[in-house]
Amino acid sequence: MAANNHSLLNLITKRLALGLLLLLMISVIIFAGTELLPGDVAQSILGQSATPEALHNLRLEMGLDKPAIERYSHWLSNILQGDLGTSLSSGKDISSMISGRLGNTLFLATTAAVIAVPLAIFLGLIAVLYRDGIVDKLISITTISMISLPEFFIGYLLILFFAVNLNWLPSSSIIYSSMGILEKLQAIALPCLTLTLVVLAHMMRMTRAAILNVMSSPYIETAQLKGLSSFKIIFHHALPNAISPIITVVVLNLAYLVVGVVVVEIIFVYPGMGQLLVDHVSIRDIPVVQAVGLIFAAIYILLNMFADVMSIIANPRLRHPK
Repeated sequence: MAANNHSLLNLITKRLALGLLLLLMISVIIFAGTELLPGDVAQSILGQSATPEALHNLRLEMGLDKPAIERYSHWLSNILQGDLGTSLSSGKDISSMISGRLGNTLFLATTAAVIAVPLAIFLGLIAVLYRDGIVDKLISITTISMISLPEFFIGYLLILFFAVNLNWLPSSSIIYSSMGILEKLQAIALPCLTLTLVVLAHMMRMTRAAILNVMSSPYIETAQLKGLSSFKIIFHHALPNAISPIITVVVLNLAYLVVGVVVVEIIFVYPGMGQLLVDHVSIRDIPVVQAVGLIFAAIYILLNMFADVMSIIANPRLRHPK
């Protein structure tokens, strides 16, 4: 027992170390990518009428006269100390700007996940229970259609149908801290439905595939020979042994919900991290872009590590790879 716990701890430690190394590499890519953006940051801030002296002074103030490696080291050092920097366009502290926006993004992603995850697993089980039948084919056709459509197209269709034609829901999803929970849920109904439809299809199909893969195992055949019903075989025998790949798919889709909301937030004018990122890319507010990009990367890596750890816990065979 102690040996198994030690092996599990070693694997988790390795995953954490790899995650930190990957985040460090991504920080380099984010910094280098923002450095390669076309145009002059100082010029975009002061405008075309700025004098050469004013441009020069602003570049000195921003440290643009220093080598890129030195600026990266300074930026990374501040990040490690919890200092995300100051916005060039507004002069506000980036941490205070992000805190509310991050909460909005997590609220939208969590609401979509609460709906999508159990529904995807349920539909996957139903598809397996009635596999090769009308129900299975109907679910498969619907999910394939959802996978084939990009989220912006689904979002605009929902706006046209529910906001324009039926006038049931607002086309823009602007929320405030003073709003009640029911008001917020009504405001995010359309972007939440868009995200749910996008991730639901993939999770459902992967759940179905994972369970069908287990259904070909010898112990499933033994259960069938014992005369157990299809419902008991799927829910009591197949599902527990297919939980590892299902967990991985669910967590990876949760990661997408958090970091892949940029397009959805733009469509519905939702005040989240994605909207903040796009707004500050357009005005070349580099510190904000770098901070938001790094937070998105950290969340994605963290959820991927969580998926790895949960898969290892759920499937003991992964602790002893051959």
